[in-house]
Amino acid sequence: MHQIVIVAGSSRVDSQTAKVAGFIGNRLIRAHDLEADAVSIIDLGRSPLPLWPADESGPWEEYEARLSRADAVIILAPEWHGMACPAIKNFFLYASKAQLAHKPAMLGGISAGVGGAFPISELRASSYKNCRLCYIPEHLIVRDVNHVMNGEEPESAADERLRQRLDYNLDVLLHYTRALAGIRPLIDMSNPAFANGMS
Repeated sequence: MHQIVIVAGSSRVDSQTAKVAGFIGNRLIRAHDLEADAVSIIDLGRSPLPLWPADESGPWEEYEARLSRADAVIILAPEWHGMACPAIKNFFLYASKAQLAHKPAMLGGISAGVGGAFPISELRASSYKNCRLCYIPEHLIVRDVNHVMNGEEPESAADERLRQRLDYNLDVLLHYTRALAGIRPLIDMSNPAFANGMS
């Protein structure tokens, strides 16, 4: 049984990003046949990581264990001022190849308005280098987040379309999850000469 971890990358408590994470978790269980205990959410708003580097690592030990067991990851990043918010960038300063290398991940950008694309391009460019996370080609942009993914039934045609796109993306992610599961054991990650990705 594959384990999926969803990272809600907002530092706000009860954020719309956390709402979307919960919705995605429910879709994985109800529409994609995962068991409830196969899906977990890391909510950086409710249990934040200290600003790296820090003397204390907060909940990182727990997060590290969950990410190490995961077969795939979903990264959700709210767009603040045209950027990925600080909490998700801080998360990637903690994460390493020990937890994430050669695991598939889907990116999601979250916006209360019509934005949401900038965190996608930012995280595709800068977050994978040392941790070796493998972003799938499909991503999700959740615009007008306050009015979508709020209940069982869609509120609008845009909400319905977004839900259809989500299910398509999750299906792709799960195919990558199955495919990459056999690749990770074949890759030597112990060579200190290649501890970091090339710049």
